[in-house]
Amino acid sequence: MNITAGIFKGQKVVAPDEKITRPTLSKVRMGIFNTLQAMIDFEGKSFLDMFAGSGIMGLEAISRGFSNVCAIEKNPGAFHIIKNNFSKFNPSPVLLRGDCLKLAPKLGERFDVIYIDPPYFSGIYEASLQAVKTIADNFVILEHVTDVDFSGFEVLKQKSYGDKTITFLKLNLSD
Repeated sequence: MNITAGIFKGQKVVAPDEKITRPTLSKVRMGIFNTLQAMIDFEGKSFLDMFAGSGIMGLEAISRGFSNVCAIEKNPGAFHIIKNNFSKFNPSPVLLRGDCLKLAPKLGERFDVIYIDPPYFSGIYEASLQAVKTIADNFVILEHVTDVDFSGFEVLKQKSYGDKTITFLKLNLSD
């Protein structure tokens, strides 16, 4: 797996075993960041990668110019691989180990972009969205394979890649 753009373009990133995670494909990563770049200037902005997996999304964010990037991973094996991946880059994202549904609301900071890619069919899409309501400043991006109740959020854009959908959301301030 390689970083697709920015200062670390082409650098290799190790992915955990596919039984543990399912890294976001390069085509999908490029689509996400290209769409996002049309919406927001990355310089000086913050990015949170929940369910970090391999850490590739956080590294893409740093590579493309986000100033403050944080990644959260619960699985010990994946966490170890992300830690090794991040150690090869300077700057690198902050890495936290734990349940992001519990950690995210307690981070004490707000994020301009929050990327949520929980395990498919885990039934936690809505819980993930609720967990970030108090820390979302601008955009929430959800990668999902099932229908999701987006209550409290405005759907800005959706794009499908095979069986998965990437949904760009903004907190609905009228709720």
